[in-house]
Amino acid sequence: MTLERLYEKYAPQVFNLALQYVQNVHDAEEITQDVFVAVHHSLASFRQDSGHGTWIYRITINKSLDFIKAKKRKKRFSWFTSPLNDYDSVEFAHPGVLMENREETEFIFTCIHALPDNQKTALILNKIEQLSVPQIAEIMNLNAKAVESLIHRGKGNLEKLLNERRS
Repeated sequence: MTLERLYEKYAPQVFNLALQYVQNVHDAEEITQDVFVAVHHSLASFRQDSGHGTWIYRITINKSLDFIKAKKRKKRFSWFTSPLNDYDSVEFAHPGVLMENREETEFIFTCIHALPDNQKTALILNKIEQLSVPQIAEIMNLNAKAVESLIHRGKGNLEKLLNERRS
């Protein structure tokens, strides 16, 4: 399959998945671009062990997590260089959230992003992207039982975080 066809077919899903991680349209667009640059560089060596969609989801998850880590590093560095910067400020610009729901949704996503990466990924893929456990297992390179466990632990930990931060 050509890069153009992959882009046409998967760009909306890549953008939406990246948006679930970074909660900002501009950042999600940047990640989408990075994903398809990586796809372009790796397309010739694609092994067909899984489908193109699974492969592209994996790249998107990795690029999204890398982007978040890099952004945290930048914030940490700027916090050290300028004591006036707010280290904990979160840029939240998700287009699918109505203004009246923005504060609650931002709070929920802040808690989701406090989860370990594997639990966060399993929850996002299952509850937001609405992928099945077998699909998530293939994307995360895990067995179905491990994915079910991650989703269960992620939901439990998310509930704890939500309760702790509300009190």
